[in-house]
This record gives sequence, C-alpha cells and structure tokens, in this order.
Amino acid sequence: MSIQENPVALFWFRRDLRLEDNVGLSKALCSGYPVVPIFIFDDEILNELDPSDARVSFIHDCLVDMDQQLDKVQSGLIMCNGNPLDVFKSLLTEWEVAEVYANHDYEPYGIQRDEQIETLLQTKNIAFKSYKDQVMVEKSEVVKADGKPYTVYTPFKNKWLQHIDLNAVEPVFNPPKSNWYKSKGRLLSLKEMGFEKSTIEVKSFNISDLGDYAVNRDLPAIDKTSYLSPHLRFGTVGIRTILSKVKDNAVFVSELIWREFFMQIMYHFPDVVEHNFKRKYDGIEWRNDTDEFEKWCSGNTGYPMVDAGMRQLNATGYMHNRVRMVTASFLCKHLLIDWRWGEAYFAIKLLDFELSSNNGNWQWAAGTGCDAAPYFRIFNPTEQLKKFDGQWAYVKQWVPELATEQYPEPMVDHKMARKRALDTYKIGLG
Repeated sequence: MSIQENPVALFWFRRDLRLEDNVGLSKALCSGYPVVPIFIFDDEILNELDPSDARVSFIHDCLVDMDQQLDKVQSGLIMCNGNPLDVFKSLLTEWEVAEVYANHDYEPYGIQRDEQIETLLQTKNIAFKSYKDQVMVEKSEVVKADGKPYTVYTPFKNKWLQHIDLNAVEPVFNPPKSNWYKSKGRLLSLKEMGFEKSTIEVKSFNISDLGDYAVNRDLPAIDKTSYLSPHLRFGTVGIRTILSKVKDNAVFVSELIWREFFMQIMYHFPDVVEHNFKRKYDGIEWRNDTDEFEKWCSGNTGYPMVDAGMRQLNATGYMHNRVRMVTASFLCKHLLIDWRWGEAYFAIKLLDFELSSNNGNWQWAAGTGCDAAPYFRIFNPTEQLKKFDGQWAYVKQWVPELATEQYPEPMVDHKMARKRALDTYKIGLG
C-alpha cells in the first residue's frame, strides 16, 4: 500500500467514544493537520472475552454511530484489529503521520501499551500527545500535604472539591472548523473479529431525575439508578458534560469522586490488581470452595437478595449498587472465598466493568482495601433485604420461585458464618 503524501495527525479512540467534550480530540483538531480517527480492537483484551460479550457489541455500535457522524463532514473512522504495536507499525506504512493524539489511560496494561507505542513513534520522530480526559483530577494533582497519595476517601473528596470549581466546569468544544481527513471510513464487522451481536443491551443513561437520589439509590425495586456507569466507562459522554449538569447534587457528585479516588489508587499502587492493598491481610486462609462459588455465581445461595443480584447480573450485565455490596460481602465473609474470585466474575459480567472501581469495591467488601469496611463488618443478607426491599418487589422479580419448594434453603447459617469469618480474619491477621 502506497504511503499518503500529505502529513496527518492520528487520533486514537480508546475509552472516549464520542466526538464532543473530548480533550485529546479537540487538541488534535487544533493541530493544523488533517485528523484521521482510529480505533483498535486489542487482541490482548478480546482474546479473553466470550464471542457474545455485550461490551464488544456496545463498543462496535458506538463506533458505527461515530462513523455515521463523521460521514456528514466527509470523513470516516478507521477500525483496526490486532496487537496495538503491530497495528501502528502498519498504519505508519500507510500514512505520513506527523503526530498521534490520545487521552490518558491509568490502568497498568494501558500505561505499558502506551509506552510501547510512544517508543515506536519516537524512532520515527513522531510526537505522541496524550491528555487528561476521563477524570477531573489525575495522578498527583490531588495529594496530601507531604505529596503522598490519599488512601482514605473523605480527605481525598474534600481536597477534590477544593481543587475543582464545579460552577466553572463546562464541556470541551471542538474548533468551529474541525480539520478532518477527507476519506470514507474502514469498518470491521463483529463477525470479522470472531464476535456476534449480543442480546444484552446497554441502557441509555438518565441524569434528569436525580432529586431523590440520596434516598432512592439504596432501593433496588424502584430502579432509580442513572445507568451512567457504562457510559462513563467507555466514554460515550464526557465527565465535564455530566458534572455541568449534576453539580448541585452533592451525593451524586460524591459517587463520581469515588470513581476518581479508586482510579488514582490504582495509578499510585498498581500492585492492587493482584494483591491486597493492606498486605497484613495476606495471611487470611480462604476456603475457596468451588461448589459454593458456583451456587453464588448462579444465584442459588438461599439468600434472596444475594440470588436476585446475581441473577440480575447474569441476565442483564447490571446489578444495583446496594445489592453489589451484599453479594460481595456474602462471598468474602459468609463463604470465605477470595475476593479475587468475585472480582474476576464481575469483570466478565458487568457492563460497566472498570478495573480500578471493581478492584477497589471488592477490596472494600473484603476489608483488604484502602478505606475499606472493617473486617468485622459483615452484612446480614436477611436484614439487608428487610431494610431495602421489605416488600420483596426486587427479589421476586429475579427469584420467581421464592417461597416455594423449588427455592433452596440457605446454604450457610448466618450466625455460624459470621463467627467463622471473624475467627478466620483474626487468625489471618495474627
């Protein structure tokens, strides 16, 4: 393939699948070079996924939609599939690339991948320019007075709120005359990549009705969650756009700050991907019973709120946040199964799977993480049901055989399991 003679800038979409309020893209469009938009379906990630993974379908749908938007300005999206380093080597034989633009990634794999790409580009004297986009604060922008990262949420949140003037937050706008490279897109089908259209769909988010969010967010039956998390995860909407609309809802804003808290934890402490944040918990002897784990995965524990949550997750890719806490606590404390098992299962199933938040929340539930629930805090699934779904509206939706002979007895006695967990943690902590 002959190389294009006129220099261009590549914009590499990753977790920012939108044409508006996109920092790196806005910078690329101001570069003076025609912008070629690309997306790489990374084999390193895809090879671990089921062929019907709903997230791949969602990403593909978003990319097709962006290509249709770009067609209106006589441009198009270039879809690629493979190892990112190999893909870039091929792209550099096709285009006279002056600069490559992207937005920062904070996960260990993403950082390593970007370093490889930047090293390749340096050998060709091509600049790699990356920007803060998916968060309001990153890396060491919000740290303690001694320069060390926060490991407790509330002080981080307070400093975050001092650092960000919510009344001044507004979306990033592209230049009026955006300089796109004029060319038709090159799209790949799901089938070409070994995937198929999923029957599970990502819901549209709704942040227009958050008035009672502080109360309703704990009640799974009334379904008043925003469904925003998958859209933040894949960047179909910018964080600045969201904050400009919810800035007066302190509880909702605090949930967005939790996401950034866990992201900076993973950035500063990448070992948390595989290890307990608090290494003193390394001595816990997990039972790791595979049969019990399977009952938890399939929603057949005999505890209605746990089972409803797991069945909702398996069927839809979603699980209500309050129920996530109950199911995670049950796995780690009642069954004494390693949090990493639960984290890995959620990573497969959750539409909004985000490594930092999934890891942070699982370690919170297990008591091993930063600012975690203390190990002796053990949710009683029966009491949680009474408190948050007293009329059984949520659990009946997902466990229709409830109160019949078909529904199993509780697989473990709460009182016994609680004592066993406390004893195990005490021994493990020495």
